[in-house]
Amino acid sequence: MTRFLSLTLMLLATTTAAQAKMLDPAKPEDATEISKRVQCGEADGQPAVYHWAGNVYSRVQGEPDRLLFKGEGMNIRTCVTVNDPKRGKGWRMVSKEIMLYLDPKTGEVMRKWSNPWTGETVDVFQIANDPVNQRAQFPYAADGTPFKSSARREGRWFFQPFEVPLFYTNVLGGEYQDYVGGKYHAMEIFDFAYDAEEMLNLKNKTAYPIVSWVRISDWMPWMKMRGRQGQMVFNAMGNKLKSFDELPKVLKDEVALNYPGYTTPPPIDDPRPNATTWTEYKKLVDEQRAKSGEKPKSGH
Repeated sequence: MTRFLSLTLMLLATTTAAQAKMLDPAKPEDATEISKRVQCGEADGQPAVYHWAGNVYSRVQGEPDRLLFKGEGMNIRTCVTVNDPKRGKGWRMVSKEIMLYLDPKTGEVMRKWSNPWTGETVDVFQIANDPVNQRAQFPYAADGTPFKSSARREGRWFFQPFEVPLFYTNVLGGEYQDYVGGKYHAMEIFDFAYDAEEMLNLKNKTAYPIVSWVRISDWMPWMKMRGRQGQMVFNAMGNKLKSFDELPKVLKDEVALNYPGYTTPPPIDDPRPNATTWTEYKKLVDEQRAKSGEKPKSGH
């Protein structure tokens, strides 16, 4: 009887301890940890891989939307703990990302594209940005305001929307964008969904959220649209994978062929500014001009 009672008490203690390891989204410290687990995982420096797939459309006033491309994308990242004496224990993320433009009929990676508006055939410039890092996030802001998660719970699920409105100087434009336009204008929308038990229970080293990604943006610079009215709409869904090996073959093959450095995230102390399609395409154009001796064109 004594042995049975001891075992029962041990089980109760174990159960209570397990329950005590559940994160509470209402607490700033735990909400910050949940955000880290959504993006990366528990262990510092442990790589995490997100995959998404979807469609890319045009939207031009006065004409039907066109399916331009299929898309396959991935992001490899890691997080590292950052401590601040006033803001608390936070984290910072470093990452790289690729998205391939695929032929909507064959699913193959597109190398050339016939622009239906200009009639010109152009080289497709895949999205390959290194790095795409995130500033440190803490339980408290510099003024002491506590961090609040945007997630809401419905039964076993958490839903966490995240919008990123973008409006800034386009690096491919001139010095007078405030007067004549040409600012880069876009919105990126990330909607995460994750299992509450998996995410909140610290016995799980990480969690595997589902993500949807929408981007409404200007035309890509490689399309050479020359200021034509219209936008692009990207719509995709995916999830966090357990390893790089789980990525679709088309992505793994393209990484091996053209982007071998994208199998690992950037170093955790990466100080570089973030890359975008526009900054990377500017590098390409500048390199091509330097080789050919072409000088940038200027107006009068």
